[in-house]
Amino acid sequence: MEIGKKIRLERIMDRHTNKVVIVPMDHGMSSGPLKGIVNIAETINKVAEGGANAVLLHKGIVKNGHRGYGKDIGLIIHLSAGTPYNDPTSKFLVCSVKEAIALGADAISVHVNIGGGNESEMLMDTGKISAECEEYGMPLLAMMYARGKNITDEYDVKYIKHAARIGAELGADIIKTNYTGSKETFKDVIEGCPVPVVVAGGPKLDSEEKFLNMITDAIDCGATGVAIGRNIFQAKDIAEATRKICRVVNKK
Repeated sequence: MEIGKKIRLERIMDRHTNKVVIVPMDHGMSSGPLKGIVNIAETINKVAEGGANAVLLHKGIVKNGHRGYGKDIGLIIHLSAGTPYNDPTSKFLVCSVKEAIALGADAISVHVNIGGGNESEMLMDTGKISAECEEYGMPLLAMMYARGKNITDEYDVKYIKHAARIGAELGADIIKTNYTGSKETFKDVIEGCPVPVVVAGGPKLDSEEKFLNMITDAIDCGATGVAIGRNIFQAKDIAEATRKICRVVNKK
């Protein structure tokens, strides 16, 4: 790995544990101004105080999220987008690596739905973005999911381990994907993916205990961390929810 990628990856990871807690806040594109991301700067400040390593935003929200005060936090800019009003499984590039660099990104991310409506385009785009990331020393996080009319269960290990491997094959430095529901099956995902894997938070859950247990199991299997949005930014106490997750991920 080139030094540029190494330096930037250090900015979005815990240097003591090499683990990562990312808080995606890109939901405004797919779900609108949800509770918790209306005042984006306020929420970013809370997750930073809670110990998160990075936030993930679309390019147009970066200026709204920049605080100029408080604890520093890494920035991942999301290049993919889609809305629920057309085909929700189709994602398209709406930002470039150069734009992300100009905005101060420490890493960039793309979204691929294996089985999605425009799967071929998402795969081609990710391959091209991967090449640009190598050129500019920019870490690439690939959100790899199995979603589409031919996918019977997006949490099935056969789909998830294949999706994760596809992301690695395309050149991603980190893979974000779903937890399979058990340690036994998730180990297959980790073993089959030669790059670090972070677990998606999924829908907002009612049981904090079950949620934290899921994270514990994923970390025990070898996950590098988590990328959790709604279960953090829609929590009653955002900073404390972040702290609890950071303690589990970093085993502190």
